[in-house]
Amino acid sequence: MSLIPLEADWLSPELAPVLLAVIVLAAIGTTVLFCFGIVAYHRRRSFRYLLITIVLGLLVVRTGVGLGTVFGFVPMTIHHLIEHSLDFAIAVLILYAVYRSGTSQRESSGSFEGD
Repeated sequence: MSLIPLEADWLSPELAPVLLAVIVLAAIGTTVLFCFGIVAYHRRRSFRYLLITIVLGLLVVRTGVGLGTVFGFVPMTIHHLIEHSLDFAIAVLILYAVYRSGTSQRESSGSFEGD
Protein backbone atom coordinates (compact mmCIF):
# COMPACT_ATOMS: atom_id res chain seq x y z
CA MET A 1 0.00 0.00 0.00
CA SER A 2 1.42 3.35 -1.03
CA LEU A 3 0.56 6.60 0.70
CA ILE A 4 1.45 8.54 -2.41
CA PRO A 5 -0.69 8.12 -5.51
CA LEU A 6 0.99 6.43 -8.46
CA GLU A 7 0.06 9.32 -10.74
CA ALA A 8 2.59 11.51 -8.90
CA ASP A 9 5.20 11.04 -11.64
CA TRP A 10 7.28 13.96 -10.37
CA LEU A 11 8.36 11.95 -7.31
CA SER A 12 10.47 8.81 -7.42
CA PRO A 13 9.15 6.01 -5.18
CA GLU A 14 12.52 5.74 -3.41
CA LEU A 15 12.40 9.37 -2.27
CA ALA A 16 8.72 9.48 -1.33
CA PRO A 17 9.21 8.35 2.30
CA VAL A 18 12.02 10.87 2.79
CA LEU A 19 9.94 13.72 1.36
CA LEU A 20 6.94 12.72 3.44
CA ALA A 21 9.07 12.57 6.62
CA VAL A 22 10.56 16.01 5.95
CA ILE A 23 7.15 17.57 5.30
CA VAL A 24 5.62 15.94 8.40
CA LEU A 25 8.52 17.25 10.53
CA ALA A 26 8.06 20.69 8.98
CA ALA A 27 4.33 20.54 9.75
CA ILE A 28 5.01 19.66 13.37
CA GLY A 29 7.69 22.33 13.72
CA THR A 30 5.74 25.14 12.09
CA THR A 31 2.59 24.26 14.02
CA VAL A 32 4.50 24.39 17.33
CA LEU A 33 6.06 27.73 16.35
CA PHE A 34 2.64 29.05 15.33
CA CYS A 35 1.24 28.07 18.73
CA PHE A 36 4.12 29.88 20.45
CA GLY A 37 3.37 32.88 18.23
CA ILE A 38 -0.27 32.87 19.30
CA VAL A 39 0.77 32.77 22.97
CA ALA A 40 3.29 35.58 22.45
CA TYR A 41 0.72 37.72 20.64
CA HIS A 42 -1.85 37.04 23.38
CA ARG A 43 0.64 38.26 25.99
CA ARG A 44 1.99 41.31 24.12
CA ARG A 45 -1.00 42.37 22.00
CA SER A 46 1.20 44.38 19.68
CA PHE A 47 0.97 44.77 15.94
CA ARG A 48 4.51 43.43 15.47
CA TYR A 49 3.62 40.21 17.30
CA LEU A 50 0.47 39.92 15.22
CA LEU A 51 2.52 40.16 12.01
CA ILE A 52 4.95 37.49 13.19
CA THR A 53 2.06 35.23 14.20
CA ILE A 54 0.49 35.66 10.76
CA VAL A 55 3.82 34.76 9.14
CA LEU A 56 4.06 31.62 11.26
CA GLY A 57 0.48 30.75 10.28
CA LEU A 58 1.38 31.16 6.62
CA LEU A 59 4.25 28.73 7.12
CA VAL A 60 1.76 26.18 8.46
CA VAL A 61 -0.46 26.75 5.41
CA ARG A 62 2.58 26.40 3.15
CA THR A 63 3.40 23.04 4.71
CA GLY A 64 -0.22 21.95 4.30
CA VAL A 65 -0.02 22.75 0.60
CA GLY A 66 3.12 20.61 0.40
CA LEU A 67 1.35 17.70 2.06
CA GLY A 68 -1.62 18.17 -0.25
CA THR A 69 0.70 17.98 -3.23
CA VAL A 70 2.43 14.82 -2.00
CA PHE A 71 -0.93 13.09 -1.51
CA GLY A 72 -2.20 14.25 -4.90
CA PHE A 73 -4.84 16.74 -3.69
CA VAL A 74 -3.01 19.83 -5.00
CA PRO A 75 -1.74 19.79 -8.60
CA MET A 76 1.90 20.78 -9.06
CA THR A 77 0.99 23.98 -10.97
CA ILE A 78 -1.31 25.15 -8.17
CA HIS A 79 1.33 24.08 -5.64
CA HIS A 80 3.91 26.38 -7.22
CA LEU A 81 1.46 29.25 -7.56
CA ILE A 82 0.39 29.05 -3.91
CA GLU A 83 3.81 28.34 -2.42
CA HIS A 84 5.61 31.13 -4.26
CA SER A 85 2.79 33.55 -3.45
CA LEU A 86 3.10 32.59 0.22
CA ASP A 87 6.88 33.03 0.05
CA PHE A 88 6.34 36.55 -1.24
CA ALA A 89 3.70 37.34 1.41
CA ILE A 90 5.95 36.01 4.18
CA ALA A 91 8.89 38.11 2.99
CA VAL A 92 6.75 41.25 2.71
CA LEU A 93 5.25 40.79 6.19
CA ILE A 94 8.65 40.20 7.79
CA LEU A 95 10.16 43.24 6.08
CA TYR A 96 7.14 45.33 7.08
CA ALA A 97 7.50 44.19 10.71
CA VAL A 98 11.17 45.20 10.62
CA TYR A 99 10.32 48.52 8.98
CA ARG A 100 7.64 49.26 11.59
CA SER A 101 9.99 48.46 14.47
CA GLY A 102 12.14 51.52 13.71
CA THR A 103 15.67 51.98 14.94
CA SER A 104 16.92 51.44 18.44
CA GLN A 105 18.26 54.28 20.56
CA ARG A 106 21.81 52.91 20.31
CA GLU A 107 21.69 52.75 16.51
CA SER A 108 20.31 56.25 16.15
CA SER A 109 22.99 57.70 18.44
CA GLY A 110 25.72 56.14 16.31
CA SER A 111 27.29 53.91 18.98
CA PHE A 112 27.39 50.18 18.42
CA GLU A 113 28.78 47.35 20.48
CA GLY A 114 32.20 46.37 19.25
CA ASP A 115 33.15 49.90 18.16
